[in-house]
Amino acid sequence: MPPVRPASLAARRLLVSLLAAGAVAHSTVGAAQGRDEGSLASAAAATMKDAATQALSTAQNLSSFALELIGIRYKWGGNTPATGLDCSGLVRYVFQKVTGVTLPRTAKDMSRLGEQVAVPDLKPGDLVFFDTRHFAFSHVGIYLGDNRFVHAPRRGRDVEVATLDSSFWQKRFNGARRMVGVLPDLMPMIISEAVAAPLDASPEPRGGVSGTLWPTLPPAPSAQADEAQP
Repeated sequence: MPPVRPASLAARRLLVSLLAAGAVAHSTVGAAQGRDEGSLASAAAATMKDAATQALSTAQNLSSFALELIGIRYKWGGNTPATGLDCSGLVRYVFQKVTGVTLPRTAKDMSRLGEQVAVPDLKPGDLVFFDTRHFAFSHVGIYLGDNRFVHAPRRGRDVEVATLDSSFWQKRFNGARRMVGVLPDLMPMIISEAVAAPLDASPEPRGGVSGTLWPTLPPAPSAQADEAQP
């Protein structure tokens, strides 16, 4: 074997040094990337947690705000408490005031939005739908919890609380939909003003928004509506 010349030895040492430096640099970059990915994952988890918290708060606000409308008279096609509300007008008014988003005008159109929810999984703020006019999804209310919902029943009645346990509503139940945290435009804190078309100007309901604390529910009426309107 020919002897290793000094120049060749120096070149090899330089090559080894360069390779070692490259390995260290790669390791450093990899560690930095790992930290960045970890930070991004933590930030994403925090964002999801905040979004879930905000969604819960919004759902509770929907229920609280809707309860402030109890006693408002029913009016076919009514959009505001000042002029009266029908069932979809009530839901639309509450969602617009609480979330800044304007839902479709009819219960039927509302039933096409959001995510389907089973009865055992119902949460405050979900929409519950019924067949009260001989076609599906012709009536809608806002679920409050404890098998109760608030709705505008029919002509001659006021906004009231009813119960899903009654035979009248059980026979006519069409299903439930969840809007909050499902539709992008309903995710709290990221709602664009351009999304929400303003409703007619009207005074705020009595007492204003109750906040995120769960309100005390009034007793459901013993006599149920015999023909609710959309």
